[in-house]
Amino acid sequence: MQGRITKFSNTVGFGVIEAENGSKYRFAKTEILNLNGRLVGHTVDFEVAARRPKDIILMTGTPWTAFGGIGA
Repeated sequence: MQGRITKFSNTVGFGVIEAENGSKYRFAKTEILNLNGRLVGHTVDFEVAARRPKDIILMTGTPWTAFGGIGA
């Protein structure tokens, strides 16, 4: 599923993703596989399990920045 991060608080480590279908999902920073600076505004690809996003990938930069750190 794809969406965009609309809110994020570094203080609590949680944010909100608005999916393409209009659904909103609360996520934890620990679910992001390729952290890259400021999160609000990033387009993301993610899976949903038990109504929670997981395996969130920021879709910015080159493929190396998007997927380079996975599995490290």
